[in-house]
Amino acid sequence: MTQKPNILILDDDAELCTLLSMRLEGRGYDVATAGTARDGLIKLGEEGFDAMILDLRLPDGTGLDVLASVRARKPDLPVIMLTAHGSIETAVEAMQRGAYGFLTKPFHDHELMQKLAHAVENSALRREVAGLRRMVGSSKDHVILGTSPAITRVRDVIERVAPTEVTVLITGASGTGKELAARALHALSPRRERPFIALNCAAIPRELLESELFGHTRGAFTGANKDRDGLFAAAAGSTLFLDEIGDASAEVQAKLLRVLQEKRYTPVGSTVERQADVRVIAATNRDLRADVRAGRFREDLYFRLHVVPLHMPALRDRKEDIPLLAEVFLERAAARHHLPVPRLAKSAVDALSDHPWPGNVRELANAVEAALLLAGSNELGAEHLGSLTAANDNLDAEQPPIAPVRSWLDAALAPLRDAELPALKEARDAFERGYLVEILRRCGGNVTAASRAAGRNRTDFYELLKRHGLSPSEFKE
Repeated sequence: MTQKPNILILDDDAELCTLLSMRLEGRGYDVATAGTARDGLIKLGEEGFDAMILDLRLPDGTGLDVLASVRARKPDLPVIMLTAHGSIETAVEAMQRGAYGFLTKPFHDHELMQKLAHAVENSALRREVAGLRRMVGSSKDHVILGTSPAITRVRDVIERVAPTEVTVLITGASGTGKELAARALHALSPRRERPFIALNCAAIPRELLESELFGHTRGAFTGANKDRDGLFAAAAGSTLFLDEIGDASAEVQAKLLRVLQEKRYTPVGSTVERQADVRVIAATNRDLRADVRAGRFREDLYFRLHVVPLHMPALRDRKEDIPLLAEVFLERAAARHHLPVPRLAKSAVDALSDHPWPGNVRELANAVEAALLLAGSNELGAEHLGSLTAANDNLDAEQPPIAPVRSWLDAALAPLRDAELPALKEARDAFERGYLVEILRRCGGNVTAASRAAGRNRTDFYELLKRHGLSPSEFKE
């Protein structure tokens, strides 16, 4: 930017306006001020501004009213709201209505400067986003493909909130593309030059998740032989994606709330606070509202994460996108395996469109890749998909019990009758591992089918497999 960024401050506190003007001008900004909603909107029409600082309380109206006018007249202008401690809910409402961010009085200089540094890029980013709005055929990893109304709404939300600092909670079933949406939010944000950091909270043992996120000091716990930075340090200036946030422990939830409220955290075992310049995006396939009602998830953290909700639709709700997705996945799979791209026959398109896809987009990608390897011809037809879709259809059926409990107990105890009995824990662990091996063998390594037959959710089932050193891929048929 060749000229100085121009900032409009709209606040009826004359002393605060003077103080902010001096601080901003000292940092290289041009500043205009106004004390009423009327004067502020007049100046907004007379000059071009790169960002606006807006107080929620004004003598002739509310900040929300002014925000609505700004959004109607200059939808690309980033607006930073100023609020007192007692107006957090109103500030969150402002974010939902399109504000770029908010600061709670009193605030620190670095908070304001950080938000403005991001905000002044917003206009250019909006123009860049407009160019990407209909870009559905790109091979970029962060582009969300499809033309259905459901996925078009998703892209529209992403394009609107990506340039802001707002926290986003992405919901949807497994395989719908929640991480893809998070990557799109990062790629279209001012933080895009920094690496995107992602963590699946369900994949980390609960007792280690706090250290993984916030780091620890030497001696903080057994095995902590040296200081170690966590992912909040690694994601400084960037985006941190927390998948399966509903699996976080109560202790981690409390620390996450503090980071979102105060932008500060403390490593495990330390007494020294650190600043967190991180945008948090969270995702879950669980009903967090039900978890809040059941006391499993903090209500205050839920509302901090849920400032802008983004729901990823199931593939069955966007079936018109299946032909496009199948073609793209086919091209990508062919490139990975150094194979020519076969033509997708109408019979294959019909078969794919008729399938319910309980595993969503991820399942479609895997099915197309497997069919490519089976086709071995210039055309991929329904005959190459039949066994795959039939096997997947069986996942929706109720899984029969692996065997009557009594017979399992008899079989497990038979070798012990004439042998020295092991300790109870060893026997229990051996039985559990044997059960997991057998259920994976019978289900062909399919974790969804195996966890359903075992009566456990997928997260718990994966933890059991990890505990016993088992990999589902070893049992694939």
